[in-house]
Amino acid sequence: MIRILLFLIFVLALAVPFFNRAAPALFGFPFFYWYQILVVPVGSLLIYVVYRVEDHGEAE
Repeated sequence: MIRILLFLIFVLALAVPFFNRAAPALFGFPFFYWYQILVVPVGSLLIYVVYRVEDHGEAE
């Protein structure tokens, strides 16, 4: 069930109509750019969480 988080990463990164806009800007960067920059660490964190949960389940 935890693997649904992996699907969430794809939705966050590939739902272009959601983030295809310029406003709001952050430090002069349009929303499109800072959203994509933010998706990378969030996606990495979600992958790490799934890995730890799945790896812990294998050890038992």
